Amino acid sequence: MTFNSISGRFALLTIVFVVLAELLILVPSVTNFRRAYLETRLERAQIASLALLATDESIAADLESELLENAGVFNVVLRRDDVRQLVLSSPLPRPISATFDLRDRSYWRSVRDTVHRMLSTKPEIIRVIGQPVREAGQLIEITMDTAPMRTAMIDFAVRLLAVSAAFSVLTALLLNLAAQRLIVGPIRRVIGHMTAYSASPEDSRTIITPSARMAEVRAAETALATMQRAVTASLKQRERLAQLGQAVAKISHDLRNVLSTSQILADRMEDSDDPAVRRAAPKLVNSISRAVNLCETTLAFGKAEEPQPTMSIFNLAPLVADVVEAETLAAEADSGTVDFVTDVPAGLRIRADREQLHRVLSNLARNARQAIEATRRPGTIEISGAEDETHWCIRVGDTGPGLPQKARDNLFQAFTGGIRKGGTGLGLAIAADLVRGHGGTLELVRSDADGSEFLLRLPREI
Repeated sequence: MTFNSISGRFALLTIVFVVLAELLILVPSVTNFRRAYLETRLERAQIASLALLATDESIAADLESELLENAGVFNVVLRRDDVRQLVLSSPLPRPISATFDLRDRSYWRSVRDTVHRMLSTKPEIIRVIGQPVREAGQLIEITMDTAPMRTAMIDFAVRLLAVSAAFSVLTALLLNLAAQRLIVGPIRRVIGHMTAYSASPEDSRTIITPSARMAEVRAAETALATMQRAVTASLKQRERLAQLGQAVAKISHDLRNVLSTSQILADRMEDSDDPAVRRAAPKLVNSISRAVNLCETTLAFGKAEEPQPTMSIFNLAPLVADVVEAETLAAEADSGTVDFVTDVPAGLRIRADREQLHRVLSNLARNARQAIEATRRPGTIEISGAEDETHWCIRVGDTGPGLPQKARDNLFQAFTGGIRKGGTGLGLAIAADLVRGHGGTLELVRSDADGSEFLLRLPREI
């Protein structure tokens, strides 16, 4: 047992507290011992005086000396019938220095006299006055030396402290055994489960089952079990996401090859004799190019490699118009109940990666459109742009039903922050990553029954 353990410190504190308690009662105990000692001397002196009275107050000198020595006093004075009578006497080695009347019941005065007598090493002659036992007189008075009394008081204090020390050690051992069984044992069990779990966190069999009887330890076990289940579930989810990521990477790789072929065919459509085909061909080429770029980005994302933005300065209005045109066509094809409103100054120029910003705005606009279409009621999506001294700001708001609580709690987290039923949440997660790559921020300004609003902020200085 060491003092840096719970049981060791518990035992040490037990010893300290018990000894402290004994020290607090030491002075009162010694005070009571001193009073009992003086009363015993008075009783012995009274018995010695009775021997003299039984002989008609005539006794030999050597017998008188022996009686006084056995009583431990020098003189005995007995008052009877209002007459003070010196019964036994012997020469005093020193003058009387103090008088103590045991009929005085002042406790604190007794404590003060006891402490003084314990600390004083100089022998003194004192007078002690008390009440005779069995009504043998009005009072009895003796003179005695303080040295034997002080020695007896010290012996009593030492014995008391020795008993206290033994009691403290025994109590500490018993409490240590109790602490080992009731506290340390359950804590070691929790530590053992934590060690086993850390070695294999995916194994649900290593999750602790709360079984402690103590409320505090059981609460700790319950909290640990909850945390272990959450971590295990998170690890399993991450494993599934990793497997899904590998599958998506393979699909994106093959899809990129298919789209590359489609891009070549779309390029040839520009040479068609049909004017409508020639007008649609550039938009088809741009859409396929973005799909190819998305596949390449997905491959990079699966490798945990975020593509660095290629910065350029361009007008924001045409890019927003391109996003709105694509989403308008999708809205018309689905329900035709979504209107788009833009408020972007014609001369607003920003510095960003054009393709990445197009993806960010497309994801936000697509999420808003799908949320409105899910309500089967008409709605509006507004995209506005502005700038100040430090940032370019783009707002995307809608009049949809607002985000569900789960989406708000896991916003911008892949596969957990999906807005619509069946969604994966990848759109917002990718958008947030792309904005962070620009040194900017994407945040949800509001989301309630009147709709949602996102704010994209890009720094002017990068």
